[in-house]
Amino acid sequence: SMDDDKLELQTAAMQIILHAGDARAAAEEAVKTALEGDAAAAREEIADATALIAQAHASQTDIIQKEAGGHDYPYSILFAHAQDTMMTIDLQIRISSQLIDVIEHTAA
Repeated sequence: SMDDDKLELQTAAMQIILHAGDARAAAEEAVKTALEGDAAAAREEIADATALIAQAHASQTDIIQKEAGGHDYPYSILFAHAQDTMMTIDLQIRISSQLIDVIEHTAA
């Protein structure tokens, strides 16, 4: 039903936002750790952030695959927001990783 679909999208959206938020925190911590001089630990935190954003992607992919398979979902502003949040944080993780390289080379 429409209500079930709405609930499924809301649940997926909240999972995406939750995992993406945790990923952002890990990416921010990674840069801080690198600035404190521990590039190896910073890279572990980036790996954590990457794993968390992958969980967010998995929640999105589940919905997209169902829609591609013919399931018709209603439009959800919350789900669109979740996707925007995820993409922004995915970019933040990539930039943070590059920043750690820069910090390490500058410190050397």
